[in-house]
Amino acid sequence: MLASLDRSLYLASRSPRRRELLAQIGVRFHLLMFRARPDGDEVSEEVLEGESPRAYVERVAMAKAELGWKRLMQRNLPRAPVLAADTTVALEGRIFGKPADRADAARMLTELSGREHEVLSAVVLKYDERTEAELSRTVVQFRAIGEDEIRQYVATGEADDKAGAYAIQGRAAQFVAAIRGSYSGVVGLPLYETAQVIERMGTTRERRSPY
Repeated sequence: MLASLDRSLYLASRSPRRRELLAQIGVRFHLLMFRARPDGDEVSEEVLEGESPRAYVERVAMAKAELGWKRLMQRNLPRAPVLAADTTVALEGRIFGKPADRADAARMLTELSGREHEVLSAVVLKYDERTEAELSRTVVQFRAIGEDEIRQYVATGEADDKAGAYAIQGRAAQFVAAIRGSYSGVVGLPLYETAQVIERMGTTRERRSPY
């Protein structure tokens, strides 16, 4: 284990998947965001006109890290790095975010059926004015998926809040014929890249645990 990974950080995400992945590599962390804020102080995940998938996922991850640091300061919490991430699916340069509804989820899966697509995951670690960032790119090949299979999968609800309308760690694993790149990046937090940003941040600044 990298020496710097035993230092605590804040996770600017409510995703249980990201919590499990951080715990997998032994990173101690504290949750910074427990629930959606009623005041609407959230990062917009709308795609800007002409924005590429890479630019989009990097921008959103950076915005999440900035918002996390802002909340840390507002709550007067002990200072420690804030980790944020964002993941998106792209097919031929088109961004497939979270589906608007189940009909939209079925549309996405129909388009991904039998084809290769990209999964881009950006991870950002912020401490004061300094940020460290990495991008993971993974190619996923879906087998051909029948209409009935898509309908049954969408009906489970698993696709509801997932980029690209699927969760590789769930029932959608049966659709994946091949993967080139980071499995954890497809789940939602690329662990190699996460370890890299933690290591780089930790090698230049000693910190105490926030608790």
